[in-house]
Amino acid sequence: MSGNRSDRQQVERRLRETEERFRVAQAASGIGWFEWDLRTDRWEWTPPVAALFGFDPGDRRPAFQDWEPAIFIDDVPKVRAAANVARETGAFYAEFRVSHLDESVHWIAGKGEVSNSETGEKHWLTGVFYEITDRKQLEARLLALNETLEARITEAREEARTLEILNRTGASLASEMSLDGVIRSVTDAGLELSGAQFGAFFYNIIDKKGEAYTPHALSGAPREAFSSFLNPRITLVFEPIFSGTGPVRSGDILADPRYGHNPPYNGTPESHLPVRSYLAVSVVSRSGEVIGGLFFGHSEPGVFTERAERILIGVAAQAAIAIDNARLYEASQRELAARRRAEQELQSLNDTLEQRIQERTREVRDVFAQLHESEGQFRHLVESVADYAIFMLSPEGFITTWNLGAERIKGYTADEIIGQHFSCFYTEEDRRNGVPDQTLATARRVSRFAIDGWRERKGGERFWASIVVNAIHDRDGNHLGFSKVTRDPTERRAIEDQIRQMQKMDAIGQLTGGIAHDFNNMLTVIGGNVETLQRRLTSGDENGQRFVAAALRGVERAATLTHGLLAYARRQPLDPKPVELNRLIIGMSDLLGRTLGEHIKIETVLSAGLWQMSADPNQVENAVLNLAVNARDAMPEGGKLTLETANTYLDEAYAQAHAEVTAGQYVMLAVSDTGFGMTSEIVEKAFEPFFTTKELGEGTGLGLSQVYGFIKQSGGHVKIYSEPGEGTTIRLYFPRVKAQASAVEQDHAVQAPDIGGHETILVVEDDEDVRVYTTEILRELGYNVVEAADGDTALSLVASEAQIKLLFTDIGLPGPFNGRQLADEARKRRPDLKVLFTTGYARNAIIHHDRLDPGVQLIVKPFNYAGLAAKIRQIFDEDD
Repeated sequence: MSGNRSDRQQVERRLRETEERFRVAQAASGIGWFEWDLRTDRWEWTPPVAALFGFDPGDRRPAFQDWEPAIFIDDVPKVRAAANVARETGAFYAEFRVSHLDESVHWIAGKGEVSNSETGEKHWLTGVFYEITDRKQLEARLLALNETLEARITEAREEARTLEILNRTGASLASEMSLDGVIRSVTDAGLELSGAQFGAFFYNIIDKKGEAYTPHALSGAPREAFSSFLNPRITLVFEPIFSGTGPVRSGDILADPRYGHNPPYNGTPESHLPVRSYLAVSVVSRSGEVIGGLFFGHSEPGVFTERAERILIGVAAQAAIAIDNARLYEASQRELAARRRAEQELQSLNDTLEQRIQERTREVRDVFAQLHESEGQFRHLVESVADYAIFMLSPEGFITTWNLGAERIKGYTADEIIGQHFSCFYTEEDRRNGVPDQTLATARRVSRFAIDGWRERKGGERFWASIVVNAIHDRDGNHLGFSKVTRDPTERRAIEDQIRQMQKMDAIGQLTGGIAHDFNNMLTVIGGNVETLQRRLTSGDENGQRFVAAALRGVERAATLTHGLLAYARRQPLDPKPVELNRLIIGMSDLLGRTLGEHIKIETVLSAGLWQMSADPNQVENAVLNLAVNARDAMPEGGKLTLETANTYLDEAYAQAHAEVTAGQYVMLAVSDTGFGMTSEIVEKAFEPFFTTKELGEGTGLGLSQVYGFIKQSGGHVKIYSEPGEGTTIRLYFPRVKAQASAVEQDHAVQAPDIGGHETILVVEDDEDVRVYTTEILRELGYNVVEAADGDTALSLVASEAQIKLLFTDIGLPGPFNGRQLADEARKRRPDLKVLFTTGYARNAIIHHDRLDPGVQLIVKPFNYAGLAAKIRQIFDEDD
């Protein structure tokens, strides 16, 4: 008995020790455990949970709802929803915010799983909570970085700078055979790459005590600054470097627990350079030997990043290889010297001296022949370069050579310019100020001189040039002349300007598309409820009917506005077909005449044999009408509107000058007017949404932006030609298509019949107001309606409600399923299920290559009572 009691006591003691270790581990890691009865809302938790929620661990809060005041009110439903999902799937995960008593905000993640009770019911949720505030802050910073174009450009420049330094260092190390030179290059490069104030390379040389190292190369500070740097190698800060166990990086070395534990200074001497940020990496030979270490410091904390650490590790690897190579080179030089001495001794005894001389003569002759051939190849290479003007100058500045690039950029042939003084390329003002002579003098003094400035071509045309002049000397230091390289950056700058403008337009498109999406949801609710109110008003309430009609007109105007935004954002569903443009223009003649009025003369110049093009014919008509209305407004006193069509080919040169254009065959439509015209500043902004030169209230500023978005979405190109007082021509380029053109469909407005049915429809919409409005319409039409706010709930209803005949779903849904994925999963279970999609913003889920996927039924928000009734009845009646 006593033995059993002793065993039990020992087990209980071990259990308590285990629990205590578990508690300490939780406290140290910030992870709290909980067990939650989802049926009663009662739960058990460990003290770290209370700390995460900002509560006193001694304050008992047995029910989860007692903890909800600490959770952000917007996140409470999310946590509850995650618990409900866990009951279905068995897995629980939620991220939410809590507010502590000190008003600080913390992000918490909960993760767990639901286990079955004895009765098989899933209601016990067991898991952990842990803090993810740092991760969320990092995500926010990364998002802000991605949304800031200037930050990206800065990052790209920094990467380019880093790459340039690495390339320069790599080239230096590859050519440097001096051990001292290798170490100096590596230390200087590390200083520049890491952003350190000073740095040093220390050799791993063990003294008699076995605990010292020797400074070899310093950068950013004089050697005297390291004279008192006598810390032993066994310190926690330096030991990993000289043992090769890994880099050491500290944001604040004074607060680092590894710092300040070794006498006599317990830190750094008073005369030592001030160090707060510290970074060091090992330099390890291919044999595994630790050659030494690279050490960098900065007086400010938090300077060295993980990226800097990775770069320096790579630099250290290059340094190790270069040091090994330098050592091998020095060893080979010693061996070669010894071999030469042996050869000299043997040569005195060699009876074949004459033969050796002959052989050597042949070798020298061969080397000179190869050198002559190499010089010829180099001369041919320089002469054939077309993008740079490369030529040689005599010491006095007279031109002695001329290449193809110089002829292209300067305009002179070789016969015209060789022998002339290079000052003829300078402006008259520069020649008066002595700039050419100053350029040669500076290049002669510093060997290389680079400058940007205005230069003149043949004929006097000025251009902005980048120039580099190098002084050339022979091996004895005698000055032979100059090499001069000139580059014309005009084309590159024009392309860069186009790319920046295209990126700007794309960014505005993304913004306007998102705004249009939100507006369409709101307009669905507003317009639908106003329309419902109109149907329920009595016929005698004239004031009420007038107010409702005005509200509906406002909704229609707002819907037109959002349609324009979506067109600019290239997110409108298109139905592109082969189109005969001439036929379409002729068909619009009456409409254009009525729209523009008698004071505008319309002239058409239609090309014979016009190719067929690929476009949505309805949107082509809208584009022509928008351009015609703009032209009319630019000719208030009357004028002429010309519509011209032609076949055209945009070649590679045009495509290179316009970054967004693909070279190929296009059908061109030019719309010209004799109106006011536009300045270059207005032309640059003309396609931006809401930009207008009209008076307030006379336009939305979306006409040209709609045209721009439609053309880009159709794979085409648009170009404005305009000058003040000379009128405007806008050219639209549509891709050519080799297919049978379809007739232009006429859009006849049909009043949808007020009909319904008795089928059962599942409505899936995450916006509660839109969902309420939609279900009320369908019930008013006589349908049976089942509703869901997310894909998981909808799939459960599809599986349990056999009477559901139609799935009516929004494309953008929260959770693991979007609308298209929900429809695919539902049809796996119910192949006969009909599907109707809706969206306020065309998405890639159902639209690919700018057109609806085959067989997809779509009604675009905002929809109204009649439109929805007709669309649903059409889908139900298709098979019938």
